Amino acid sequence: MIVRDAGDRAVLVEYTDLADAMANYRSLAASRIDSVVDLVPATTTVLIRHNGHRDAVLTWVRSTEPSAQEIEDDTDTVVVAVTYDGEDLGDVAEVTGLTVAEVVEAHTEQTWTVAFGGFAPGFGYLVGQDDRLTVPRRTTPRTTVPAGSVGLAGEFSGVYPRSSPGGWQLIGRTDAVLWDVDRDPPALLRPGVTVRFEQR
Repeated sequence: MIVRDAGDRAVLVEYTDLADAMANYRSLAASRIDSVVDLVPATTTVLIRHNGHRDAVLTWVRSTEPSAQEIEDDTDTVVVAVTYDGEDLGDVAEVTGLTVAEVVEAHTEQTWTVAFGGFAPGFGYLVGQDDRLTVPRRTTPRTTVPAGSVGLAGEFSGVYPRSSPGGWQLIGRTDAVLWDVDRDPPALLRPGVTVRFEQR
């Protein structure tokens, strides 16, 4: 773990890899202290905005042990209904050596966790428990990807909250509303939230 100042009201904590960052983010979020204004996880870091009490934050960060993820039930899991008819579904099957049905099965039969957000409001980078669906991004990104598109890229799965350019491999689509300013919180898929995809 490496801790660096990010201005006078934040610190950036660097971890060894994504799993390490996720485990530590879970612990930090669960044991958040009053000096912390916001926690922003990313691939291998957690940005901690604070109210000026830097020493208290550093003590807290260094004394907090990473948390193992334990999914005991689906009570707090977001279920996203998906129609699996994406343009790249066949290509994903070919790259992974699976049939189309097995790609869908691999996507729906595991629990995904939102590792961090980014790219656009409401977009969550989801990591699963099964690496069979690890695929590269498209060599040529699309100029427009429809809102609700469900995709894969590297070790991640994600859902486009709005129409935008993108290079993810599209395997399906959903009507789920990923970002709603009138909802509290606005993002459906927030860091730490577990997700299950369901074929419709």
